[in-house]
Amino acid sequence: MAQVEPVNSHLEPVQANVTPRRPRILLAASGSVAAIKFGNLCHCFSEWADVKAVATKSALHFIDSVTIPEDVILYTDEDEWSSWSKIGDNVLHIELRKWADLIVIAPLSANTLGKIAGGLCDNLLTCVIRAWDYNKPLFVAPAMNTFMWNNPFTEKHLLSIDELGITLIPPVTKRLACGDYGNGAMAEPSLIYKTIRLFLESHPLSAGSNV
Repeated sequence: MAQVEPVNSHLEPVQANVTPRRPRILLAASGSVAAIKFGNLCHCFSEWADVKAVATKSALHFIDSVTIPEDVILYTDEDEWSSWSKIGDNVLHIELRKWADLIVIAPLSANTLGKIAGGLCDNLLTCVIRAWDYNKPLFVAPAMNTFMWNNPFTEKHLLSIDELGITLIPPVTKRLACGDYGNGAMAEPSLIYKTIRLFLESHPLSAGSNV
């Protein structure tokens, strides 16, 4: 009788060729003169990640839309409900919350800092933050006058957002837009980019999953 040859049980495992996907980064700007650098920030990230952007009404005063990369969609408060007409339709701040692996708010104004610390959500940006999954990273780069930065409320608000796990990219000391010299200027876009890039290189995304 013919003998069946036993199957070799020591087969080499098949190696899956999984290419890490590009990170999905939501960049946001609130009302500070430093928002004039927001286009530069978007360019830094869009060359390396999938980027969407959000700007508050006050931030739009300082953002020149032509500086935003063509492949980056800039959402504003007016977009929040413009695509919604009935129960079951997507809600923008929830969709952005689901889409993003990471949020960077740069600049973070004193006003928006206070709103986040207090849990307020009266515009598109703060609604995204109120719905955010704090198991995913959130970075903020404050920008405000030195007197505002040194105000006791700022320290309280920073402590509150630190408890949520929000990471601070500290402001720098330089000549401010108002002419004063002191701490409170937003970190340069290149530094913000390097900070996030180093973070994600040490916390790589797996295919099909979030951070």
